[in-house]
Amino acid sequence: MKLGIIINTNDPETVWNAFRFGVTSVKAGHEVRVFLYGKGVESEEIKSEFNIREQISFFYDNGGKILACESCLKMRQKTGSKVCVIGHQKDLLEMVEKFDKILTFG
Repeated sequence: MKLGIIINTNDPETVWNAFRFGVTSVKAGHEVRVFLYGKGVESEEIKSEFNIREQISFFYDNGGKILACESCLKMRQKTGSKVCVIGHQKDLLEMVEKFDKILTFG
């Protein structure tokens, strides 16, 4: 199954849970793409008791793909990274059109 996850928050527990679900899904053999939107583009930099960076690494290392909204990054004077590449509205639209399920966290 193709699963799309949209993360639109920088709430540590919500982001942590979204990536934990993503890790579980890719390990189960599903194709999973995360699109970081709005405050979600801050996910890699969140500092909290939840080990978000570890979950992001597990997700990426197990074949998950992460895109971050270019406009949202620019508004925060941020850029993409090796793990989290720049995405655009057309990438989000493609995910919504072609994936079997879309989940939104935020």
